[in-house]
Amino acid sequence: MRIAVLTGAGISAESGIKTFRATDGLWENHRIEDVATPAGFRRNPVLVHRFYNMRRADAARAQPNAAHRALAQLARHHQVTLITQNVDDLHERGGSPEVIHMHGSLLGALCAACGHRWPATLVMRSIDLCPSCGKPATRPDIVWFGEIPYHMERIWEAVENAEIFAAIGTSGQVYPAAGLAQHARRKGAETVELNLAASAVSSDFTDHRTGPTTEVVPAWVAELCR
Repeated sequence: MRIAVLTGAGISAESGIKTFRATDGLWENHRIEDVATPAGFRRNPVLVHRFYNMRRADAARAQPNAAHRALAQLARHHQVTLITQNVDDLHERGGSPEVIHMHGSLLGALCAACGHRWPATLVMRSIDLCPSCGKPATRPDIVWFGEIPYHMERIWEAVENAEIFAAIGTSGQVYPAAGLAQHARRKGAETVELNLAASAVSSDFTDHRTGPTTEVVPAWVAELCR
């Protein structure tokens, strides 16, 4: 069975990684414009690196939870395309063989001058030199506001061909991710939302499972793997 899965911050929240939209969220002490836009990076790269160094350290300390491990199990039984909005590597450490990071990864570094990519160190600095062009233009390989998410052609193709589309731990309000469930449903896929509570786009789904992702995701996977 062909299954496309989209995960968001809610699946990593139970591993201790704070969500973007929570009232006590990780970004509450910083304006989005200052730490999550290309303009913010140009204004104050030291602040941006300090912010993402903290996020990288938090992600390194976190451990995969039962929902991450369940999706790895699902991939052993079905043809799964796992798409995540998250920038941590908990899916990979949970055993998923292949993960599409549409918003980039904390484990990646990107040169703002030449576009070269390489593995990030735990602590990155604004004065770090690009190993390709040698310029001090190192930034996190994260998709910021105003930038185009990665791998969209591959994502749309997977969603279009899916027999089941599942959205897990995501509000589904930010495009283009917000349009994936609608597109899958138009193409005849069964659509299921697994969330702590119903989202603002619940009407896009034919099936709803509410509760902690560490409970509802393993239960859903068990049904599909029987």
